[in-house]
Amino acid sequence: MRQRIIIIEDERDIVELVRYNFRKEGFEIESFLRGRDGLEYLRRNPVDLVLLDIMLPDEDGFEICKRIRADERLKTLPVIFLTAKSEEMDRVLGLEIGADDYVVKPFSPRELVARVKAVLRRQERVAEKKEVVEAGALRLDTRTQEATVRGKLVELSALEFKLLYFLASHPRHVFDRDRLLDEVWGRDRFVTPRTVDVHIRRLREKIEEQPNHPQFLQTIRGSGYRFSPEIMEEVASG
Repeated sequence: MRQRIIIIEDERDIVELVRYNFRKEGFEIESFLRGRDGLEYLRRNPVDLVLLDIMLPDEDGFEICKRIRADERLKTLPVIFLTAKSEEMDRVLGLEIGADDYVVKPFSPRELVARVKAVLRRQERVAEKKEVVEAGALRLDTRTQEATVRGKLVELSALEFKLLYFLASHPRHVFDRDRLLDEVWGRDRFVTPRTVDVHIRRLREKIEEQPNHPQFLQTIRGSGYRFSPEIMEEVASG
């Protein structure tokens, strides 16, 4: 599975340097010249790490980082500042508001890649501890591979459990079929994108009260599927 990084940086030469070196290392990378555009992308798409400039044309990176940390969906997302601001006060401020690292320009691309990998390794160790995912009436336990809805055990195949766990672990994010195939079935697969539709339909039959009018496993026309925990919580409390 290729890890996805975005860089929010208005210097195009730096963007191309970072893009080249990280793609060579097997990462997927998207770039944005403006902070608000990058933040909007983060709110709609799953990302593993953000490289963030401080001096941006619309909002400074400190403010963008604060918004990331204030967002319940993004607050654990790793952020590394990539900036020409080298004063100790700026470094301290960046780390105090929640950055995971602070890299000063000019930088060594190899060192930047190494520091990104180090942050991601720390993040993975934290993620491994998340053995149970709960969203309102839904509970998934990776230790026992058990799923319950409103306290009732639901029999799922290994693939169904893996697909539901992935979607529930990334609430509100929209995934197209190809991305779900990569994440759940793996890249060395011999199935078609329609396989995702079949498994989503089976999951709906097992966890939705009205499978033909799904509330939790939603289809986003032209884009893919997403898991909506808010509706599930509303049903659970009703």
